[in-house]
Amino acid sequence: MQRYSNVHEVPLALAVFLASDTYDYDPEPSTISATTLLKPLRQIILPSRIPSGDGLVNLADMMNNRMGSAIHDGIEKAWKTNHRAAMQAMGYPERVIDRIRINPAKEDLTDDILPVYLEQRLSRKIGKWAVTGKFDFIGEGRVQDFKSTGVWTYKHQVNNTKYTQQGSIYRWLDPEKIHQDEMDIHFIFTDWKSGMQKADPSYPPRRFHKQSFPLLSLSETERFITKKLQLIDQYWDAPEVEIPECDAEDLWRSEPVFKYYKNPSKTLRSTKNFDNRHDATIKFIEDGSVGLVKEVPGQVTACKYCPAFGACSQKDALITSGDLIMT
Repeated sequence: MQRYSNVHEVPLALAVFLASDTYDYDPEPSTISATTLLKPLRQIILPSRIPSGDGLVNLADMMNNRMGSAIHDGIEKAWKTNHRAAMQAMGYPERVIDRIRINPAKEDLTDDILPVYLEQRLSRKIGKWAVTGKFDFIGEGRVQDFKSTGVWTYKHQVNNTKYTQQGSIYRWLDPEKIHQDEMDIHFIFTDWKSGMQKADPSYPPRRFHKQSFPLLSLSETERFITKKLQLIDQYWDAPEVEIPECDAEDLWRSEPVFKYYKNPSKTLRSTKNFDNRHDATIKFIEDGSVGLVKEVPGQVTACKYCPAFGACSQKDALITSGDLIMT
């Protein structure tokens, strides 16, 4: 059982919600979920090396996770208990509504019904491992996932590969239910602000946005799964320093900043900051090539929420270098 600290003194009325994890984890040691397969090796392997009781999680850090779970629970409840009334309110004809079945059994499938599957856990054996996955939504053979996230994630398209891999694993787990070659991600932005698109064309125009992603073939997906499981087996008992380090995407590293100083002897405050070296260099040349351009690496944030935090030397090195600031 996960244990929590309450250093920020979250009131009990809210704390009980944040400390409640109703996810249906599989306790079997040779079971691995689709979302776990997408994590870097350090996040998969190192948490098991932290003694029980040492891995306290700050309750306040659970807010985004629990809000995401609440959205999923609400969508599932709406479909299971109120889809008919909701679709009537939106003007759908009764002949369409009457055809919808929620989580139908295989023997109940006919050409006349429109099956909708919600939050079902799938499982498939591969070698000694049982790979599992719990999809959000399947409609008309198309898997769909709901992501509550910040606008930055969408704007920078940082998780596109993982979305494709996740949907592909779901299809590999049950290609009868999921037979379309694309998946949909429904972004629900937690920090969206009205009017921002006027200044930034890449900013989403609404608080929600749908984006489609191609899925890997079944054979490509099985090769990906097999390779990742082989790496997990290879490094499970390896010394911590030998486990491959997380890359910039795994670390949620922000973009670097290129700081231009017109007077190189005064570097307490930059003259101007740029998001690329090219523009900073142009400014440097315009000012007579006597200034200074300094690249400041992007900051790392993923380590703050990583279950391997207490056993990871890469995290220690990032703190020492200033790339990870613990506040």
